[in-house]
Amino acid sequence: MTPGPHRFDDLFAEFGPIRLRRFFGGEGIYAGDVMIGMVFDDVIYFKTDDESRKAFVAEKTRPFQFVKRKSGELVITTWFALPDRLYDDPEELAAWARAAHCAALRSQTVKKKRKRKGRIRSR
Repeated sequence: MTPGPHRFDDLFAEFGPIRLRRFFGGEGIYAGDVMIGMVFDDVIYFKTDDESRKAFVAEKTRPFQFVKRKSGELVITTWFALPDRLYDDPEELAAWARAAHCAALRSQTVKKKRKRKGRIRSR
């Protein structure tokens, strides 16, 4: 049985409300209309950029990666796995979630969507 959409409410309580949406065989984690994370195989990955990625690298977490079906090419993304210790620390996880939110807001994808649709709600 798959856990319900509210299974992360306690974990993200310090950060604020999130919602989950299906995303390519996993789930996207949204703060407002901005995707800040994703869940694949019970692992949470947060959006990173050059500024926020340093903390993940220091914790020796891995980026999300996948193999393209048609070409067999390995794709390494800018989404990094949360350090295991954060699953037991909602207060510190909130700081990492805020950094992921900021990284997502700085991303070209969100900037393009803002231009197309007008302002995107943060939360």
